[in-house]
Parts: sequence; C-alpha cells; structure tokens
Amino acid sequence: MLRRDRYKAFVEYFSTHQPEAETELVYSNTYELLVAVILSAQCTDKRINLVTPNFFQRYPDVISLSHATQEEVFELIRSVSYPNNKSKHLLGMARMLMNDFHGEIPSTVEDLQKLPGVGRKTANVIVSVIYNAPAMAVDTHVFRVANRIGLTQNALTPLAVEKQLVKFLPEELIYIAHHWLILHGRYICVARNPKCEICPLTHFCKYYQQLQTPSGLRRLETEKRKKIRLQQQKKIAAQLKKIEVQE
Repeated sequence: MLRRDRYKAFVEYFSTHQPEAETELVYSNTYELLVAVILSAQCTDKRINLVTPNFFQRYPDVISLSHATQEEVFELIRSVSYPNNKSKHLLGMARMLMNDFHGEIPSTVEDLQKLPGVGRKTANVIVSVIYNAPAMAVDTHVFRVANRIGLTQNALTPLAVEKQLVKFLPEELIYIAHHWLILHGRYICVARNPKCEICPLTHFCKYYQQLQTPSGLRRLETEKRKKIRLQQQKKIAAQLKKIEVQE
C-alpha cells in the first residue's frame, strides 16, 4: 500500500468514527490547559485530572500562581511525576508571563517555548487545542502509532515524525489528528502487546501486515507463549501467598 493511500484510509476512518476527538485533560481556559500539559509530562492524564481541581482552586490564574512559593506548589502536585522540577517550571512560567508577556499566554509556538517547562510538544498542544492551529504535538503515543501504522518512514525523532505528519495530513485536520493518534495509542495500539485483534485499522496498518508474514506469525506465537507462562507464574505466586497466609 502506498503511503498516500494509508493516509487516506487513516483520515477516512477517524473522520467517520471520531469526528470530535479531544484531549482528556480537564480544563476551562488557556491557563488551565497550559498548567495541565506541563504537569502531564511523563504522567497520565487521569492523575493530572485528580490534581488540578485543588490546584486551580488555590491558583485560579497566572497572577495568583506567580505569587506562590515553590513549597506551596510542590505540596499540591506532589503525587505527579517529578513534582520538584514541575513546581519550578510552573512558577517560572507564571512569573515570566507576568514580567515578559503582561500576564497573557502567547499564541505562537515560538513564544510559548520561551516559557519554563514548555517544549515544542507542549507548545504545539496549546496552539492546536486552543486555536485549532495546524500543529502536531508528538508524544510517545503519536510517535509509536504513526510509525507502526506506516504514516511515517524512518522517522527516528519526534521532530521527524512531526514534519512528516504535517506534510502529508490535510492541514485542516492536523489539530484533531493529534488526538486520533494519542487515543488510539492509549487504548488500542499500546506499547506492549498492541490489541490488534480489536483494532479497526489492520487493513492498512503496516505493523499488522508485517505480522502476517511467517516470521511475524512466529513472533506472535512466541509472545503468546510468554504471556501464558507469565499468567501461570502469577497464578502460582498468588496461590503460594494464599497458603502462607492460611498457615
């Protein structure tokens, strides 16, 4: 299958079945989204959504956050990954917004990247979600799914993946394609043992097609045996633990 045909099939499927895909982070304005995305680095959206309500109650805007201390912020976000670094980033972000941007969150990727804790991925998320700009934020899910499906070729870095996706996707759909790829990677095309048996994209997925070769089928059989062996080991361990408790 040619790459242009694979892109066409990808767009046709998701435009029909997920026409309104969106981020799973809970937010009500640009400030809240920016904070949530900074916190979400190497952490789950589910965890962030548990933390942000109290955070936004304490710091509802850039001004209030800029007057906080690192210790105060740390206490509110200590359950997320890397709370020490993230508390520094959040404070630095808020203070730079007040000092350099008159308290306003910039609307360009270039200016957003000047803020502490905001890399290219975070900046792309903000402009695509808030402004529907044709920006592709590449996280681990987007990177994995784009390569597996075959939307990208020899793309070894997030920037390389971003450039190829932006080049071949219809410009007006780039902002939502980001969510298509993330959600598919989060729930179906997972990192370990992708759920190919329930995936609706197998008819154009390069990874799945490779699995149908003799070597691919042998690999699947090996992984299946490993999975069964692991389940058996867990079952035996649970039984032994139960016996120890009874004794």
